[in-house]
Amino acid sequence: MLRKLRGFAAFSGILMGFGFLALFGAIGYRVMVGWKSAPKEIGGTILLPQGAQVLSSTVADGLLAVTVNRQGVVETRLFDLETRAPRGVVSYAHEP
Repeated sequence: MLRKLRGFAAFSGILMGFGFLALFGAIGYRVMVGWKSAPKEIGGTILLPQGAQVLSSTVADGLLAVTVNRQGVVETRLFDLETRAPRGVVSYAHEP
C-alpha cells in the first residue's frame, strides 16, 4: 500500500514539475519574443494650423494624437499613422 502511495506521489510530483517547466517556458518565450520585436519606424510631416504650439504627442492603436495650443485654445488632433490623414479633433472647454 505504501509503495503504491509513493508511486502515485512520485508520478504527481513529476507531472507537476513538467507543468511548472511548461509554464515558465511559456512566460520566458513571451518575454523574449517581446524583447525581439522592434516598433515600426514612424516618419513624415503633419501639417498643423498656423501658430499652433505642440504641447504633447503620443502614438496608440494606429493613431497619432497631437495636443496643440492654438491662440489659447487647447485641442487634440488625431492623425492616421499610415497615411498621415486627419482623423478628428477633440476640443476642450471649461465647465460653466
